[in-house]
Amino acid sequence: MDPALGPPEEMAEKRDELTPMMRQYHDLCARYDDALVLFQVGDFYETFCGAAERTARLLEITLTSREDSTGEYPMSGIPIDNAESYIQTLLEAGYRVAVADQVEEPGETAGVVDRAVTRVITPGTLTEDELLASDDNNFVAAVARGDGEPSTPRVGDGSRTGETETLALALLDVSTGDFLATSSRSPAAIADEISRFDPAEAVLGPNAPRDVLPEECMVTPFDATAFDRERAASLLSRYYGHPDALLAEDAEIRVCGALLAYAEYVRGGEHAASAGSDDEAAPVTEPADPDERSRLEYLTHLTRYDPREYLLLDAVALRSLELFEPRAVHGRDDATLVGVLDETASALGGRTLRDWLRRPLLEPDRIESRLDAVEELTGAVQTREELHDHLRDVYDLERLIGRISRERANARDLRSLRATLAVVPEIRERLADADCDRLQRLHDELHPLVDAREAIDEAIVENPPIEITEGDIIADGYDDGLDELRATARDGKQWIEDLEERERERTGIDSLKVGYNSVHGYYIEVTNPNLESVPDDYERRQTLKNSERFVTPELKRREDEIVGAEERADEREYDLFCEVRRDVADEVERVQALANAVATLDAVVALATAAAEYDYCRPEITDTDRRSGLEIDIEGGRHPVVERTQESFVPNDARFDDGRRLAIITGPNMSGKSTYMRQVAQIVLLAQVGSFVPAQSARITPVDRIFTRVGASDDIAGGRSTFMVEMDELATILREADERSLVLLDEVGRGTSTADGLAIARAITEHVHDEVGATTLFATHHHPLTELADDLQAAFPLHFEVEGVDDEVVFHHEVASGAATGSYGIEVATAAGVPETVVERSRELVDGTASAADTTGTARDIDEFERVHTGRDPAAAGSPLPATADGGNDPTDIAAELRALDLGHLTPVEALTELDRLKRMLEE
Repeated sequence: MDPALGPPEEMAEKRDELTPMMRQYHDLCARYDDALVLFQVGDFYETFCGAAERTARLLEITLTSREDSTGEYPMSGIPIDNAESYIQTLLEAGYRVAVADQVEEPGETAGVVDRAVTRVITPGTLTEDELLASDDNNFVAAVARGDGEPSTPRVGDGSRTGETETLALALLDVSTGDFLATSSRSPAAIADEISRFDPAEAVLGPNAPRDVLPEECMVTPFDATAFDRERAASLLSRYYGHPDALLAEDAEIRVCGALLAYAEYVRGGEHAASAGSDDEAAPVTEPADPDERSRLEYLTHLTRYDPREYLLLDAVALRSLELFEPRAVHGRDDATLVGVLDETASALGGRTLRDWLRRPLLEPDRIESRLDAVEELTGAVQTREELHDHLRDVYDLERLIGRISRERANARDLRSLRATLAVVPEIRERLADADCDRLQRLHDELHPLVDAREAIDEAIVENPPIEITEGDIIADGYDDGLDELRATARDGKQWIEDLEERERERTGIDSLKVGYNSVHGYYIEVTNPNLESVPDDYERRQTLKNSERFVTPELKRREDEIVGAEERADEREYDLFCEVRRDVADEVERVQALANAVATLDAVVALATAAAEYDYCRPEITDTDRRSGLEIDIEGGRHPVVERTQESFVPNDARFDDGRRLAIITGPNMSGKSTYMRQVAQIVLLAQVGSFVPAQSARITPVDRIFTRVGASDDIAGGRSTFMVEMDELATILREADERSLVLLDEVGRGTSTADGLAIARAITEHVHDEVGATTLFATHHHPLTELADDLQAAFPLHFEVEGVDDEVVFHHEVASGAATGSYGIEVATAAGVPETVVERSRELVDGTASAADTTGTARDIDEFERVHTGRDPAAAGSPLPATADGGNDPTDIAAELRALDLGHLTPVEALTELDRLKRMLEE
């Protein structure tokens, strides 16, 4: 067990003998034994014993000690004012952090100050701006199994034979209040949804599978009874009414209720985390008032969705298409699709745009609605630019109202809300003459919330301090009682300012000073040479080296008035501020509705800006019969990311329909095959987002899912080679793709021998064509596959042509019909800077000029390798000749055989095997 977690052993042995404060620390560590407890002592958060030693090392702070009647314990602490930076380090080290604050004022209690955990900070439940790494959503997920009773699989949900149990998923962004739920009988479908939203943390119900989560996702143990159906339904009903009206499955009710309980727990609720396995329920202390205590008022909406309502993108497709993370295009971190499109002016719009990219639409009517809005703003340059300028003044309303509702907002947060509300009328005015329905609806949804804005204006000063307990936050004239207290304090301070002049005249001491000290209060200071002139009514307060400090009865009375008035004024200001904050929190649903409208408008403006700046066109969306194939007709298409990283880009067409749905694409490396395939997929995806697309024209039928098998990767930690990863991805595609899918396949079968790879590639091509029926782009170096275009009705060949000029290769990056004439592997190696000796030796081998003596010994080595590793004896009589690079085994044209060899994609052993075979053919 980590010594930083749980109650310290040295304290546990003598818990009853500890001082009250140390007993508090011990008990809180026991209650929150899955978290590192930060325990407030004055202006610091302290840790003790093993936690102190661990935090001192991690945070590079001083390790001290604290004595108790029971002994001496290691101690380390961090300043409360700068706690977030230290907490971030603890989170990165894998800890959850329970913050135990003083919940009583030290002067208001005779005994030890009471402390309680007010929040548990975990990677998936961050709400503090200082800890949130970006403006994007930060989700915590929960996964729960159904009851296990057999049921009929739903058509189209990815269910397979034997999968009869529902798996439910809930996702919550605690900082914004976004709360989503879905379910499926396919674990793969749930894993895809988790990949889509990329949660930072997850809570698993009893027996829920861990393998649906990414390896890097933190899994938090939590009380298994939180997943109880009745308990979950009871909690959900307090927030959203009857849960059966919102959610489709019992598993969804259980997972949403448990995630809601976890959200309350991390915000300081009494629900306990489980320290044991999923099946071991920790004791739970019910709140004294379950309807109010720990309630998160800003969680006003729970959205149940079906993944089939959106274009499905699994983790592989998200990576391959570079939606959010680059594949190192010229080493630029912003070389992603979202990086190209994100012209948003606010955090709200940025999150919405990312959500649209995660979940492109399927319904043509919804797509057209967005496209209408984008088109209108693309053409209205002045309106678009004015909207963008106003949207830059919008603060993050979702996170603001979340902090306000959780009573963690300060006065500056309220002023930020007021500033945003003030700009809403300007935004509405720019949309007043909108033509399309979507922009008209946004105009109507942009409620300025004048009453909330005016309430903040009247109550809060324009530039308030950060602290809300030290005064100067409530405006003059807002509260008569506060004004009186301020007047009393001001009058007293004015009397004191005049006191120095009066006392100098009365005593004749010109050097007499009146001052203030936070420890001793107000005083009159007289230097030692003038002490004989001090009046009898002066009372000595403090002796210094060269002077004495005095008070008078009147000065003491005035001091009491000033200090008393200021303290009461600060208390009154705090109470008034909390009252205003609660009143604003009551508007949470209206503010969230406004935030949604602002976010949608910002995302539309961003898409229109990208369309105008990058010369995108409006795609035509076709709504064909779902039983027929897809239509993708792109003229002059461009890759939206690559064209932004290069000085020039060569556009290409792409045409697919029911009779042309499988393109076999050949051409050498660097010719543009992979870029071409990805650009087709990204144009389709952008069209379904509701965006204009980088093309001269585009006619697109919405696809249900995009599959990709692009690029080489391995999973060393999981014990899977590159080839095994490739086969796993292919298995998923062949199992789950259908005629409404778009499939990208790049270099299938290159992780094994040439013969095996070619066989696999051909079998997959035939299966995709005959059984799957998906629209497919298949890039390959196996040139014999192009012959399938003659055998398969809906297949057709494409190639990228290059030229060899003076031993150099010239790429034109233009796609054309037919098959490529060669691979130009040696020329590409030359362009990449491969040493000249290697290049020349490669040319000798291709030209067949190597002497027999060069290969005889090697041939014996290859034969031995074949016998040991495959069980075959290549030299044995009757052994079949391995397949050649072009699929033939006719020895009559050795030169053609050599030209067809793709050296760039052969392993050394494969290359030598081919050479040995060709040598034997010559000898025969």
